[in-house]
Amino acid sequence: MEAINTGDTAFVLISAALVLFMTPGLALFYGGMVKRKNVLSTIMASFFVCGLASVLWVLIGYSLSFGKDIGGIIGNFDWVLFNNVGGAPNADYAPTIPHTLFAAFQMMFAIITPALITGSLVERMKFSALFAFIGLWSLIVYYPLAHMVWGVGGFIRGLGAIDFAGGNVVHISSGVSGLVACIILGKRKGYGVTSHQPHNIPLVFIGAAILWFGWFGFNAGSALGSGELAVHALITTNTSAATALLSWMLVEKITRGKPTLLGAATGAVVGLVAITPGAGFVPIWASLIIGALVSPICYYAMSVIKPKLGYDDALDAFGCHGIGGIWGGIATGLFASSKVNSALTDNGLVFGETKLIVAQILAILITIAFAVVGTTIIMFVLKAIMKDLRVTSREESEGLDVAQHGESAYPSFTGMD
Repeated sequence: MEAINTGDTAFVLISAALVLFMTPGLALFYGGMVKRKNVLSTIMASFFVCGLASVLWVLIGYSLSFGKDIGGIIGNFDWVLFNNVGGAPNADYAPTIPHTLFAAFQMMFAIITPALITGSLVERMKFSALFAFIGLWSLIVYYPLAHMVWGVGGFIRGLGAIDFAGGNVVHISSGVSGLVACIILGKRKGYGVTSHQPHNIPLVFIGAAILWFGWFGFNAGSALGSGELAVHALITTNTSAATALLSWMLVEKITRGKPTLLGAATGAVVGLVAITPGAGFVPIWASLIIGALVSPICYYAMSVIKPKLGYDDALDAFGCHGIGGIWGGIATGLFASSKVNSALTDNGLVFGETKLIVAQILAILITIAFAVVGTTIIMFVLKAIMKDLRVTSREESEGLDVAQHGESAYPSFTGMD
């Protein structure tokens, strides 16, 4: 058994804290984008997941995600309640840090992923329905997917597909699930007729800044050690975010005449999304290309495809995370290099090899199909049990802060919105 490396342990401890901090950051990012009467319910939608997902992870989630393989789909029950998960390293996953720390680091991913979905569903879903949805989605979609992509014996891992920090597991799964769930849930009242403007763009900026900061733990921490690979992942992460921010501003300047802060914040986030699967696999120069292209791709999805198809993905969880994650997964198949990461057996398409890009596309398609089927089943089961997943029309007009939580973010405000 390998000895614990205290430098690696300290780094992953800090990274785990950074990833947890991303979920409150997401809450602010989403909260600023909704109407003022729904800001608290939107923040709550992300924040309660910190509680629910943490408890589920300790109870059963870690064991199902990373436990001994069953059929390439799911783990067994050996690590339920963190039984047999101790201070000694686990050679399969993280040979230089305590096993408990690896489990804790992965828990932070299990928190933010379902929280991302809530951006598609805000301003009309009952809190009780959302609570049940997040719990079931974690069990039915997230844990099996995490096992298939990252677990020893996992089916998608066995295809030769790679996912450094969660392109498939986090972004594509949450984005696609958000799209499916928002279509089944239905549009907000007056969607497409009345304006749905963000009520607090400075709040969006603060949330985006926290996400960017936390993402260094997300991607660099996924090296699971404080060495050269973590540094490389940090640089590719920042470069992609920075390039995408500039790229989004350019797209807005061309299409609308003016760059916006909301757009710049969105650009930075989609740049972070796109580099996630390849952060520790692609050269630094490739992160410039990945970031530069993700903004026009996501902008097109949000401004052209979404209005054409007419679905109400309220805060563009699919447009950012689904589309951005798909591009990131493909880009990893294009640019991954064994010179960056010696663990790679196949190089990307630009280096003349085809095996990896085929595996990446297959992994993306399987992830999409799994998320679509799982989310559809959950939504229809909940509909059958709870009858109505939405608040009443009157409650929607009143705002979910008061209707669902009995509180107001701005109690002195009495105007219309």
